Amino acid sequence: MLQKEIEKVLDVLKRGGTILYPTDTVWGIGCDATNGAAVDHIYAIKQRNETRSMLVLVDGFDMLAQYVEDIPDIALQLNKEAAKPVSIIYPGAKNLAVNLVAEDASIGIRIVRDTFCVQLIKAFGKPVVSTSANISGESAPGIFDEIPDEIRKAVDYTVSWRQDDRQRATASSIIKVHVDGTYSVLRS
Repeated sequence: MLQKEIEKVLDVLKRGGTILYPTDTVWGIGCDATNGAAVDHIYAIKQRNETRSMLVLVDGFDMLAQYVEDIPDIALQLNKEAAKPVSIIYPGAKNLAVNLVAEDASIGIRIVRDTFCVQLIKAFGKPVVSTSANISGESAPGIFDEIPDEIRKAVDYTVSWRQDDRQRATASSIIKVHVDGTYSVLRS
């Protein structure tokens, strides 16, 4: 079941499509993080201003190193010690869709631990966008049933994996690391 679902999602991502999928936090809308047209489609689905960048998911430190100029030591420590999923905003984004990167050239990236996401990203070989499955400004859905029909109809594919989960998910912590090795907690 899981492998077949991953194969379906890979086909959509490779064609530049958008997906609705379970992450290690809340349900997300995703696409190939290197495809600017796909990123534009997500901004339109969310009715979100393009100046508000979105998060990217990677499968580990090796992939992370391909998409940021430098990984500060504190980021390695924060990732390893975090009790819950942590998204880190890194300076010096590279090799990603230009419209995904913030004006200050930073990018928020989370190393996922969720089985589905890890297997999907490993098979895809590239990072995947992850933004909560809601219209910009509205509450992030804690379970699949809370995702608005408007979002469900707008994506190219909805993953069937974990749609029946009833355990409410919460968003990740967000920490911004700076080139000098300091960091700021934006959301705990």
